[in-house]
Amino acid sequence: MLWDGLLLLGLLAGVLGVRWLALWVARLGWGLGIRLYEQVGQAAKDERIRSVVSAARLRFPRLMYWTEARLTPRRFAGLPLTLIVISAVYLLGLFAGLIEELVEADELVRLDTAVNAMLAPFRTDTTVAALAWFTGLGGSVALTAVVVVTTALVWGLRHAYMIPGLWATLIGSQITIYVTKRVLDRERPEFLFDIAATSPSFPSGHAAGAMAVYGFVAYIVARHLVTARRRFELVYWTAVLVAMIGFSRMLLTLHYLSDVVAGFVVGAFWLLVGFVMAEQLRLRQHTGHGRAH
Repeated sequence: MLWDGLLLLGLLAGVLGVRWLALWVARLGWGLGIRLYEQVGQAAKDERIRSVVSAARLRFPRLMYWTEARLTPRRFAGLPLTLIVISAVYLLGLFAGLIEELVEADELVRLDTAVNAMLAPFRTDTTVAALAWFTGLGGSVALTAVVVVTTALVWGLRHAYMIPGLWATLIGSQITIYVTKRVLDRERPEFLFDIAATSPSFPSGHAAGAMAVYGFVAYIVARHLVTARRRFELVYWTAVLVAMIGFSRMLLTLHYLSDVVAGFVVGAFWLLVGFVMAEQLRLRQHTGHGRAH
């Protein structure tokens, strides 16, 4: 009982400590970002730079137009979309790298086995019961219910442009997981508890679904929050929920570490796809309303 209490206190202290660190980093990054933006703006007013840019526009008009369109921060199709595409490509590369390491290298397998063994002291009756509840939140039934309820809410609030992206995160992530599981057919760890699973181990569908669906729901809510602090709290505690779902899969011996990491990568990729779909549909909807008026 004492050990369970210490584990709970340690987990709570860790979550609050990471929250403080994340808030400090966010404030620091925001300040640095504003300063960098101001310095770039000042540099753009320099006569020498302006002359070089003007000359480039005359010599390479199409290339300069395309480059400026991709880098402008004033439109979603500019810098935001460029960063999303770069992130998505990076996630695809990371996922491919994990698959290659799993198939061709032994280091990843040894790491998974070591982490699984390290979690043994934390597998008490209390932690197993608590994390079984978390793991249920990442199941297909729970995620589908969240998507259905969210769909009804955004439809009622007349934000229907969010719905395709929301469903894309769920369906896209689960199809990717299903296909990858069947292709790689990795065996799961030895089950130590009554909770079991029948599908292959790599990657984790719970981790992917949680990242994609709960991340997109947080995005929907964040768009209607006024202050940056509220958005930070929403994003942070959503991240804690997703992390706990992923951790529960390892502690309950349902997945290895690499399964969960790969699931997060798949979920993050489809989350980005959902972002792009929602923002593009929002722009079309607003453009259509503007033309109608």
